[in-house]
Amino acid sequence: MKLEASRVAAFLGNPGSARAVLLYGDDPGLVRERAEALVRAVLGGALSDPFRLTELTRDEAARGGALAGEAAALAMTGGRRVVRLREATDAHATPLQEVLAGQGEALVVLEAGEITARSKLRALAEAAPSAMVIACWREKPEALVATIGGLLREQGVQADPTVLQWLAARLGEDRMLLRRAVEVLALHAGPGGRVDEAVALACVAEGLTADLDVALMAATAGDAAAADQALDAAFAEGANPVMVVRSALRHVQRLQEASAAGGDAGGLRPPVFFKHQSAFSRALRLWPLPALEAQGAALLEAERRTKTTAFRDVNEALARASVAALARQAAGFARR
Repeated sequence: MKLEASRVAAFLGNPGSARAVLLYGDDPGLVRERAEALVRAVLGGALSDPFRLTELTRDEAARGGALAGEAAALAMTGGRRVVRLREATDAHATPLQEVLAGQGEALVVLEAGEITARSKLRALAEAAPSAMVIACWREKPEALVATIGGLLREQGVQADPTVLQWLAARLGEDRMLLRRAVEVLALHAGPGGRVDEAVALACVAEGLTADLDVALMAATAGDAAAADQALDAAFAEGANPVMVVRSALRHVQRLQEASAAGGDAGGLRPPVFFKHQSAFSRALRLWPLPALEAQGAALLEAERRTKTTAFRDVNEALARASVAALARQAAGFARR
């Protein structure tokens, strides 16, 4: 059965009599986070009990009777068991069917990637009354702002609204990466503290976000080679195409804002990170406002396309092309 979004939180806290749960979508971090929430809900304080938690590999679970056998097994220490499969595919449709037709109280948690409605595994789970199907899609920017705010509140800290918006544009949508970043922010802010511009800049200006910042600053300053090198590093660190395009759009929008203010970046919030002030100022001198507006429109279209194309390599090529277009145009302005 498909689980409505409004019921997900309650179900993760208490999966009840469900025999199996299929988690799928384009946000692997959210898939993992929800799978772990289900494990905690069933096992409680027995997370390390090897008799109650079994993890099968993709190949192990595909063998006839293996998944159903684990689902029917009883824990020597008592209590309900969890059987977890992290790389579920259509090869596990028949094993899941065996689970649902068999005996046992264990909860089978299947974690999949982006599978379509034509998927045999998804169709089987959606049609089964004792199975639940939960979609895990990357959040839209406005929802991401609320999510980051909520994660910070869980850590006992607050954040300025403008900082939340900036963080949403910089941190990406992968829930596990997002949660780790929030934990770092909360540690810097301290219990009962507040994440302001200084804390956000200090914490986020490292790792893949730092590489991405370098790539975008280099691109809008006309340095294509530096932009390419930094973009390679950002992808190697785990950046996804949607994050790259969205960050490029936010960067261009900040240039637009400063350009419309007469070339003054002083009013930007959060302020330009001190390491990038020189490159940002150079870009402001190079780019006329109409060109920034045109690039903003092109990046909006690129963002739309990355959200509607399922292939990672196609989306990565689109993100790279968007950054390269910024570098080419900036280099053209520099030659004038």
